[in-house]
Amino acid sequence: MALTGRVALLALLACAIPLFVPHGWVIAAIAGALVALGALDFALAGNVRRLVLHRTGDTTIRLGESGTVGLIVENPGRRRVRALVRDAWPPSAGVTPRTFEIDVPAGERRRAELRLAPTRRGDRSSVSVTIRSTGPLGLVARQLTRQAPWTVRVLPGFPSRRHLPAKLRRLRELTGQQVALIRGQGTEFDSLREYVAGDDVRSIDWRATARRGEVVVRTWRPERDRRIFLILDTGRTSAGRVGDIPRLDCSMDAALLLGALASRAGDRVDLLAYDRRVRARVEGVSRTDLLPSMVRAMAPLEPELIESDAAGMVATLLARSRQRSLVVLLTELNTAAMEEGLIPLLPRLTSRHLVMVAAVADPRVGEMAGARGDLAAVYDAASAERARGERRRLKAELREYGVEVVDAPPDEIAPALADAYLALKAQGRL
Repeated sequence: MALTGRVALLALLACAIPLFVPHGWVIAAIAGALVALGALDFALAGNVRRLVLHRTGDTTIRLGESGTVGLIVENPGRRRVRALVRDAWPPSAGVTPRTFEIDVPAGERRRAELRLAPTRRGDRSSVSVTIRSTGPLGLVARQLTRQAPWTVRVLPGFPSRRHLPAKLRRLRELTGQQVALIRGQGTEFDSLREYVAGDDVRSIDWRATARRGEVVVRTWRPERDRRIFLILDTGRTSAGRVGDIPRLDCSMDAALLLGALASRAGDRVDLLAYDRRVRARVEGVSRTDLLPSMVRAMAPLEPELIESDAAGMVATLLARSRQRSLVVLLTELNTAAMEEGLIPLLPRLTSRHLVMVAAVADPRVGEMAGARGDLAAVYDAASAERARGERRRLKAELREYGVEVVDAPPDEIAPALADAYLALKAQGRL
């Protein structure tokens, strides 16, 4: 039972009566009248305990999009129920409306549509449903809080999808579907064609030239069926936010674009999320199932506030990938973490695989480095320049070990990583 503001208002107005009729029985009569009115209002209010709740609607929503979840209120009783309903969800679920009114006749049901616009990735579950049915006098309400379980999985956003058509056009040029095929170290022989001015004379096939009586050259295409291993670092450095976006979400977006591009190129793509243990894994899936599998695996991932175990990650990778692969590590270029963790292990890793490190740069550091407005800004600029210098030194050290480094702001990291992959294809290194 819940009392409304009308009870307090009536009690306040009734307090003036004893001033004119100063008798004890008057106060008792007023209290009795209020109790009687409250009891009558409670008896006439709809019985919320007999209501039955059901859920329908979306179970998955991509971050940045919206979905709907229906709350069905069934009234198996014999009296109409008019009530105010509050459907409680976590704030990040972005539920609207939070409260609404229902009018359910006896033996019928009513459905309310809730719109969800999540602001965070992961599982978002309903907390509870509170139903308040107020009596006709508006003094007393029957109130009940009940569970109506429903979970919506918010999938990672894929904002870099808009870059995919351009990257695929460039990929088709490399594979010879639009422009002449290329030749280079590590490429596969494709076919023969007639020599034209400007062709590399080293590509002439002399035996075929002798048979045909005309000069022909070999055409090549980048090797296919290569293995790409994407590793998401889910340790403490991935919890940092660049602007309003966690680094881990930026890395996921870049991994999705690279995975989509590499699968179209005929390469096999595997995914591993790791900090001190394997948090998610996608291996051995087909080209058509790759992106859905990656999205499902990434959806529940959250950064762990622990230092990543680089030795464990390298050991896990080497145990799973015995053939030479392109290993793409999506992490942060943190000097202390790299020098104590990954860098000592690089010789062991680069001897068997081609390694690429992709990191999200913070544009705010560049803005701070250029500020000179006051004394505080000068100190900020000095700190930013020092951070940039350490980052440049770390990238140079990684490149000395033969590691490819991609370092770009959040809105550029995904296309930059895709371009680096295509460059390796064009050079015949993959």
